[in-house]
Amino acid sequence: MLLQRTARILPLLAPVHLLILSVIVLPSLYVVWLSLNTSSFGQAPNFVGLRNYWRVLSDPAFHSALWNTVVLVVVAVHLELAVGLGMALLFASGLPFRRFLLVAVLAPYAVSEVTAVVMWRFLFDPDAGPITLALHALGLPSLDWSFEPSHAMILIGLLTIWLHLPFTFVIVYAARLAIPAELYEASRIDGATRWQAFRRVTLPLLGPAMLIALLFRYIFAFRLFSEAWLLTKGGPARSTEVVAIYLYQEAFSFNAFGPAAATAWIMVLASLLLAGAYVLLLRRGGVAHAH
Repeated sequence: MLLQRTARILPLLAPVHLLILSVIVLPSLYVVWLSLNTSSFGQAPNFVGLRNYWRVLSDPAFHSALWNTVVLVVVAVHLELAVGLGMALLFASGLPFRRFLLVAVLAPYAVSEVTAVVMWRFLFDPDAGPITLALHALGLPSLDWSFEPSHAMILIGLLTIWLHLPFTFVIVYAARLAIPAELYEASRIDGATRWQAFRRVTLPLLGPAMLIALLFRYIFAFRLFSEAWLLTKGGPARSTEVVAIYLYQEAFSFNAFGPAAATAWIMVLASLLLAGAYVLLLRRGGVAHAH
């Protein structure tokens, strides 16, 4: 009976399986094979084992790109979560004109990354950008991101936060709306202050949603490419290069497809380790709430 049902269902699932096989599985296996070979335009592949991985992991340029990526991910993602949490609590408190403000908050998610970079390049133009002129009028220093690496990193981080804040906000806001109002009424009856209600009621119940938001944002931010490439192209002097730009440069500037493929799998493994750690935290949180 089970075999008959499987035989009837299998033709219906076959198109999806073929799509996954052709779009995800086969390209992934090809990248694995490519990472174990030296390959370039007009050059026959030559098997070298794990030498490409060693070359990447021992490359100072990769170390610099990895450090830039870690700094951007840690700072930008946690600032984004803090701002998203504050906005979610503000909206849940009965903010006037919430529907109109929600549209404004979600608007950056509808803007393409290319368009966003063009907008920000104009706004922060070191000579005539509106924000630069406003900072000068207030007597504040401007972001000289075109030649100052630290300023360029700040601008990339701000742009990343602005682009992806709606994602974090929606997850946290939905979780906040799901908290029953009776819990806050009970805390007020027990004499809890707003800060105590936040620490004892809001924060623990928002914990799983915040972990999920952090998990996805860590994975997305670790693959950060468009903002840094379109804004600075990794410059000046590769000082703002992130891991994805390092991969791009190896593949399409230096035609070193083996190290580029190895870099891609290093990124995949790092993302899987990060995801595994967060899933473990979520499971522990679920077991703790169950007891």
